[in-house]
Amino acid sequence: MKHKINGSLIGGLILLIGGILALISQFLSDSMSEFFATYILLGLGLVFITAGILTREDGWFIPGGILTGLGSGIVLLTGPWADRLPGDEGGWFLLLFSAGFFLITIMTAIFTEETHWWAAIPGSIIGLVALAVLYGGVFMNALEWLGKLWPLALILAGIAILWKMRHHSTDEDEKPLEKHT
Repeated sequence: MKHKINGSLIGGLILLIGGILALISQFLSDSMSEFFATYILLGLGLVFITAGILTREDGWFIPGGILTGLGSGIVLLTGPWADRLPGDEGGWFLLLFSAGFFLITIMTAIFTEETHWWAAIPGSIIGLVALAVLYGGVFMNALEWLGKLWPLALILAGIAILWKMRHHSTDEDEKPLEKHT
């Protein structure tokens, strides 16, 4: 018999453990409290991703990806690597934040029945902004063009919907009517 892991059980455990850790952090020294604050979002993100892997439910990967991206950015900017980063720190933070959105797409593709491709859209936009902040040049030009040409996406989506609707309705018009007796 296959044992299904209960999502409510995991959610309750996440809240319980998170609350205990948050309470403990209130009584830590400043250096320990700073360490805790630095890693809490990354840790929570990884917990949500683990819950998604265990339950095979896609809803866990959305907060997991976002929190992991945010937490990774915070860890990078406050950790020992911060002084070695070339370019603008904000660009590096945004790059890791965008990676969190791509993580949603990747994890749902691997562990769930439905892949969440939508997460690649904010991931791509945030990633392009990150590259523009870090490197400027061609990435900044691409960002400026996107700022001017984004209405084309609405136009193309409208055409696609109308095309599909027209094509779908002609298929139904060609079907013979069934006789009801």
